[in-house]
Amino acid sequence: MTRFDNLADAGERLAQALSPDPDSVVLAILPNGVPGALSIAQRHGLPVFGVRLERGYLVQVADLAVSGDGTSADVSLADRPVIVVDDGVETGSAALVVGKALRDFGAGPLTLAVPVCPREGEATLTPLYDAIVAIERPMVRRSLRWHYTDFDVLDESEALRRLAAHPSSLG
Repeated sequence: MTRFDNLADAGERLAQALSPDPDSVVLAILPNGVPGALSIAQRHGLPVFGVRLERGYLVQVADLAVSGDGTSADVSLADRPVIVVDDGVETGSAALVVGKALRDFGAGPLTLAVPVCPREGEATLTPLYDAIVAIERPMVRRSLRWHYTDFDVLDESEALRRLAAHPSSLG
């Protein structure tokens, strides 16, 4: 079993495991997907944005990406490779909601990049994502905290502050 020191350590390992298309956009599921998404974006020189879920649902795809100041970002995702990043898959509900919204929006190909993805969750997510990159694929689902020495969760304001510090120009 792989154990991550914290969210940043997990993000560094994910960044090393990926070889993304240079036209990719990285979308972090707020708030805990931000450290991993920033690691991937920095290592590969990609733009990064946050994905905000409200009560488990995305109401409008146009409001999918948020910039560092919390406002909607003008991001064209149609026909563009997208890497969705979170702190791991526990139930898979967040990754399902985001994947469905991205498919409806016409984005693709889609990659889900997570430090931990249980095999049963992977089976549920495979129809939506063209690739799932996970460092750890346990047989059974456990709390994500179990996989981290320090599960250093972020609040949304800190996640947005970190995103704002990254140059996310889509040029």
